[in-house]
Amino acid sequence: MALPLAILAAAAVVAIFVVQSIYSVFFSPLARIPGPKLYAFTSWRLAYDDWCGARTRNFYKLHQKYGPAVRVGPNEVSFSSLASLRTIYGAGSGFERTSFYKMFEVYGRKNMFTFGPGRDHAARKKMVANAYAKSTMLKGTIADLVEDKARNYLDLIEASDNRTSEIFASLHYFSLDSITQFLYGDAGATACLTGSPQHRALINDIIDKARRRLSWFSVHMPDFINAVYAQTGLAGAIAERYFYPMAKPTTYSGIREYAMHAVERFGKHAAHKSLDEIEREPSVIAKLWKYHAHEKRADNDLDDTDIAAECADHLLAGIDTTSDTLMFLVWLLSRPENKKFQEKIIQEARSVSADSINVHGVTRAAAADKLPYLDAVIKETLRLFPPLPGSEPRLSRATTTIDGYVVPANTCVSISPFVLQRNADVFQDPFMFNPDRWVDDSLNTAEMNRWFWAFSSGGRMCIGMHLAMAEMTTLASSIYRKYRTVPTDGFDKISPGITSRYEVLCDDSCEDMREHECRIQFQLLDAGLGAIKGSGK
Repeated sequence: MALPLAILAAAAVVAIFVVQSIYSVFFSPLARIPGPKLYAFTSWRLAYDDWCGARTRNFYKLHQKYGPAVRVGPNEVSFSSLASLRTIYGAGSGFERTSFYKMFEVYGRKNMFTFGPGRDHAARKKMVANAYAKSTMLKGTIADLVEDKARNYLDLIEASDNRTSEIFASLHYFSLDSITQFLYGDAGATACLTGSPQHRALINDIIDKARRRLSWFSVHMPDFINAVYAQTGLAGAIAERYFYPMAKPTTYSGIREYAMHAVERFGKHAAHKSLDEIEREPSVIAKLWKYHAHEKRADNDLDDTDIAAECADHLLAGIDTTSDTLMFLVWLLSRPENKKFQEKIIQEARSVSADSINVHGVTRAAAADKLPYLDAVIKETLRLFPPLPGSEPRLSRATTTIDGYVVPANTCVSISPFVLQRNADVFQDPFMFNPDRWVDDSLNTAEMNRWFWAFSSGGRMCIGMHLAMAEMTTLASSIYRKYRTVPTDGFDKISPGITSRYEVLCDDSCEDMREHECRIQFQLLDAGLGAIKGSGK
């Protein structure tokens, strides 16, 4: 009797699965949206893309085949139009961040990046927005900070063997030193560029390529991976040997621990300061501490862990994004086929007036911000290699119409910067690096700017955009005022690659790829434009 019941139960489960699958593929409100049937049938088809590190590239191919709306899961749709961009990500759209962002929570606390409801995000953003204002970046303490780190980077180049550097690591040192000083002030500033082994070790778990597997499990099997890492004793030893996707310390573990200690040090420092003294400090932690210590209310009360989590999230967001973009920028300009673009950057950087260069030979942040061709180079780099190229998932609690399709409540919808910024109808030769496109009066640059989405848009637009631009413009202009760059160790034909969640972003047209590696030689220019000291050219 037990066996027939078991068979009936199994048959019922199979029948329910079949009915649900048939409904999902053929009768769901999403069935009108084009796309491969297998994606509509099971979410594991997209999970397989993620496992292979192919989501973003496959989304691009799917949009090329099916158009601006593609169904990529039983309950997920990818879009690639300006109309859908405004609907989903525009200010006041009502779309929230999904549970996907839970893996970015720090110390088990939500932060500005991971808050779902827009009102929670807005309340936290209000506390720190002034610290990230563009005017703050280009003058005073923060401008001095950025210029000082650029000087440290130039010193690091001069100290390297034959002025040759592995710039993935060295640019991470630059961005880490910049963001820690900006966030914590003296309480948490790192000294990677000046040689601190302890601080340089903080990027070790960023470099570990296994972090992509950990990201996959965190998204697709979160309960399993949480249980695996929670095991102790014999079970823990077995889990570590056979089931860990990434050995401990896992991604950002060291940085998160460092961030917590920085908050503790700031707390001891703040205990002896008045409110006026804290308010005069430019660091982000000082802004948050003001709410914590002096403006406690039911809607904004923060404890030490909340402050540590918020600052740690800004720290993590401010390392990879800036350094990866700078790495691609230098690599792209260094390639032989892009020599003409580098020459334009050199001439522009060396045309800056003497009073806009500080005593250390660094271009002042305010002057670097006004260099139009450098801006074009940065924009083109971000177009091809946005720091977060993959889809940015959202959901609405109400049924919505997007691009003419009815999208039921709680459907996951997304847009990918990689897909948007390679639209051949907007960008001529979309896979080609061509900064001239942004300064060519014969092209529709206004239209290109509408499709440029490297910093997101709306209320969730990257809060650190102005800091990132100040870092990139100041360092890049200072480098090319002093050096010409050329690739070494075959990197004229090899693409560097960066980890982006569970994918590797690189130039697919190259013969080979090296993840987290890029070797560049900095050739010293003499006093004359375009000449290299000692080269006879």
